[in-house]
Amino acid sequence: MIVAQPVLETHPSDGFGLWPVAEPGPSGFLALDGTLTPAEVGAAVMYLAACNDIDPDGDRPPRPADPLASFLHGLLTFDTLFASGGLRVTDRATGVTFLPGCCDGIEDWRGWYRLVAGEGRLGFGHAPVTPTAERVGGTIRLTVDAERSDSPFIELTPPALRDLLTGAERDLTAFRVLADDWASVHLPAHRALVGTALARVLDLPAQP
Repeated sequence: MIVAQPVLETHPSDGFGLWPVAEPGPSGFLALDGTLTPAEVGAAVMYLAACNDIDPDGDRPPRPADPLASFLHGLLTFDTLFASGGLRVTDRATGVTFLPGCCDGIEDWRGWYRLVAGEGRLGFGHAPVTPTAERVGGTIRLTVDAERSDSPFIELTPPALRDLLTGAERDLTAFRVLADDWASVHLPAHRALVGTALARVLDLPAQP
């Protein structure tokens, strides 16, 4: 059985104190779905904001002095958002796991549909690990490290990948619902803007 999960790359909280967060697990990734605890949702929002916590340039408003508003500033003001992560695909029959690469961002997960449509190759990073996904005829091959001739790989059909992507969108939508409820408790003054930002960085339709 092959499963796919949208995941964020994790890092230690290092004393983060703006809201409660769970410490990262050993895998280095946090799967986004509707089963996360409030502390895990808090950690996910922290990772998303941290990826975009960059000093503003001349095209954006200045960073606020308030620590909370300052930390959220990039997430709420960048036109183009980025979040380290992507799709983690696991073949439970063989034990092979395909992980996001260093250049992969969860906001680009819909790009996988190009393989379903028939377009050729996606690259997700570079050395020391170079994961790639390639469509060859009626087969899609996910190579864990394209720099290795003996790299493990996962093969699946285009319809199977389409089903996995449908499931990934379902998981991301469920996470966004949790995050909206979480924000109403921990970020009430920023709830609407955070919800809009999460929809953008997760490439989901805006909430009605």
